Amino acid sequence: MFDTKKLFARARAKNKTIIFPEAGFSDRTIEAVKILHKKKICNVILVGDESSFIIRDKSLLKFTIMNPKTCPLKSKLVKHLYTKRKEKGMTMEEAENLVTDPYYFATLLVDLGIADGMVAGAEASTARALKPALQIIKTGKKGQIASSSFLIFGKNEVIKNRTLLLADCGLNVCPTADELVTIANQTIDTAKIIGLEEMNVAFLSYSSKGSAKGEVPEKMATAASKFSRPAVVCDGELQLDSALCADVAKLKVPNSKIQGNANILIFPDLSSGNITYKAMQILGNMNAIGPIVQGLKKPVNDLSRGCSVQDIVILSAITALQAKEN
Repeated sequence: MFDTKKLFARARAKNKTIIFPEAGFSDRTIEAVKILHKKKICNVILVGDESSFIIRDKSLLKFTIMNPKTCPLKSKLVKHLYTKRKEKGMTMEEAENLVTDPYYFATLLVDLGIADGMVAGAEASTARALKPALQIIKTGKKGQIASSSFLIFGKNEVIKNRTLLLADCGLNVCPTADELVTIANQTIDTAKIIGLEEMNVAFLSYSSKGSAKGEVPEKMATAASKFSRPAVVCDGELQLDSALCADVAKLKVPNSKIQGNANILIFPDLSSGNITYKAMQILGNMNAIGPIVQGLKKPVNDLSRGCSVQDIVILSAITALQAKEN
């Protein structure tokens, strides 16, 4: 079983500051912030109007509260956003308007290093929560894609106590074979951050080692053949049961390098990945944390709108661990 206590302890040791753009209008976010403070997992910045926090709960005044409309840094943020986006046609007036948006405001504070990371999405779509980060923070390498993964854990007869990472379930609609290799490498980086020691990567399809033909199995087999990472076992293309079930793997792919023990699952497209994680969560009663965004220069993470308070706490700890040392 995934050990959240160890995750929290490691995040606590980093002493990072996470900003929450939805704190002003999300009760779940506020409850999560209280837990983060009580357990000393990270420092927090709440975005919103101070008067609204007083009405809701005066104890929230102990936290740093930043109002996009009255923030002393507003002019600096406007100039920073304009500089970042002027080549894309943004005007100074547009920058002034966007800075008052809580998602843009929080993202700018992360980009400037005032906050170490951001967690949002409990009250907004992935596109709404992540668009500013993709425009402002961008990826670590020019031309590189950002991707996302879901942390899956819980009691299940098939995977036992195995912790899984599923990718990409939130960003890339139909990645190429080369992009799938990038997604796999980014997901391995995430696995290391959350503390997974053993990493077995499966590139998934509706075919196991040529049992069926088609563009998708060919793409996944190509990605598997291109993938290379020291100390990481990889196989593909594999069906989900061949990747996760040792008994099935013995029958379908007796020579598989993973032998049914995959814990990093790479999907051929967004539809298959998104449907699978939701099926595991709803039908399998598994915990699903994410999407954990991968490949950005600084951590900005998204939540499913169906997230629980505990989901927000866990993703905040992961965000703190993603943050680089100053």
